[in-house]
Amino acid sequence: MTTEVNKSILKPHRSRMWSKLGQRGTFGTVMMDIGEALENVVVLTGDLSNTSGLDRFSAKYADRFFNIGIAEQNMVGVAAGLASEHFIPFASTFATFASMRSLEQARVHMGYMRLNVKLVGLASGFAMGQFGNTHYAIEDMSIFRTIPNITVLSPADTYEVAKCVEAAAILDGPVYLRLTGGMNNPMVYKQDYSFEIGKAIELKSGSDVSIIATGSMVYESLEAARILEEYSISAGVLNIHTIKPLDKDAIIKASKSPLIVTVEEHNVIGGLGSAVSECLSGKSSTPRQVFIGVDDKYIAAGNYQYMLKQHGLTAPQIAKTIMEKLGK
Repeated sequence: MTTEVNKSILKPHRSRMWSKLGQRGTFGTVMMDIGEALENVVVLTGDLSNTSGLDRFSAKYADRFFNIGIAEQNMVGVAAGLASEHFIPFASTFATFASMRSLEQARVHMGYMRLNVKLVGLASGFAMGQFGNTHYAIEDMSIFRTIPNITVLSPADTYEVAKCVEAAAILDGPVYLRLTGGMNNPMVYKQDYSFEIGKAIELKSGSDVSIIATGSMVYESLEAARILEEYSISAGVLNIHTIKPLDKDAIIKASKSPLIVTVEEHNVIGGLGSAVSECLSGKSSTPRQVFIGVDDKYIAAGNYQYMLKQHGLTAPQIAKTIMEKLGK
C-alpha cells in the first residue's frame, strides 16, 4: 500500500516559511493547496482551528470546514460519515486525544471499516510543553501501528509534512499523521526530493553505526552523526517517515552495521524501536540494537527543549549514548 507522488498538487515549496510556522502551521498552510486541488477534501477540527493553522482554510472554504468542538470521538465519527459519502476528510486534534480519546472510533471506522479518514495528531511528543503529561503523546505511534489497515506517517520536518499531507490526500485509505515539534522547526530538507509512502530515505551513509530515526529526531540524529564524525565514528542516518507500512528492506540494509540505534520522541515500548526490532527478529546476523526514546516513564513537565534533554533526545546526548555503547 504505497503511494508515490508523481505530479505534485502543492504550490512551489516554501521550506523556510514552513520551518518558521512549525509542523502544525505547515499543515494548515498546505491544506489550502490541497483544498484548491481536490474539491472533495473537507477539514474537521476539535475546536483547534487556530492552533492547527486552519483559519485561512475555514475562511475560504467555509462550506468544507467543520468545527466539531471538544468532542473528538464524534469528530472521527463525522469524518467517517463524510468518507462514506466519497469526501476526503482531514480530522485534526491534539495527538493525545486523536490516539486515546477517540481510539475506539478510529479502530472501528478507520481500521475495521477502512474508511478514507485522515486523522491528524497535532503536537505529539512533548510539543505541548507546560501543558504536561496529560497533553504529551508518547504512546500514539504504538497505538496506531497495532490497528490493521491504518497507514502511520511521522514526518521529519515541515517540508516532509507537506509531502505527507499530499500523499495522504491521494492515498485511498485511512491515515494517521503524527506532527511533532514547535515553531521554528529545524529543516532536514531544503530542496525538493522524491517521497513515497512506505519508502524510507537514507540521509547519510555510515559503516560503524546505523541511526534509524523518525519525526523530530531525524534532525537531531543528523546532528549527532556530525558530532560522531569528529571522533572518527561513521554513522548512517535513515529517515523512517512511514511507521506503517514499514520499509523492511531499508532496515535490513541498515542492519549490516555493527550497531543499530533507533531514536524517537515516543515511548521506547511499541514505537519505532519496537517496529525495527520486530523486523529484524529471527534474522541470522541481527546486530545489537540500542533504543533511544522515552524510557517508559512520565516525568515533571517543562518546555519542549527541557523535555528533550530530560529524555536524552538532543543531538549531543544521542552522540554520547552511541559513543558509550561503542566503548569510545
